[in-house]
Amino acid sequence: MIVPLVVLDACLELYHQVTFRLLDIPRVPRWDYIRVDRHKLSYLTPSQRFFCAYCGYANGLLRYAARIAAESETYWCAIMHKTTPGDSFKVPEHHANFLPYGDEAAYKAARERAKNNE
Repeated sequence: MIVPLVVLDACLELYHQVTFRLLDIPRVPRWDYIRVDRHKLSYLTPSQRFFCAYCGYANGLLRYAARIAAESETYWCAIMHKTTPGDSFKVPEHHANFLPYGDEAAYKAARERAKNNE
């Protein structure tokens, strides 16, 4: 999986740096999410060191990607998803201040506020 992760990392960083700068969205600090340090522990075997480095990078990168996607979603479409009884959808934390699903008046009011703040 290292090759797909490195490709994801390159594409994600290109998107993040270009799009967030153009839209004036605050950039997500990469090193708040990715930490590769456990491979330095002397009591680990070489294979354990390798996998600790890989896991630190892979899990950190995916958390970083999720945060960038969340910031993008907040900017582009801050509307909650539709819920139905018995729905097992796990609502992300960043949806807390999103507009209610199907509330056209709230959506139009939010767009108008955004236009006035530009």
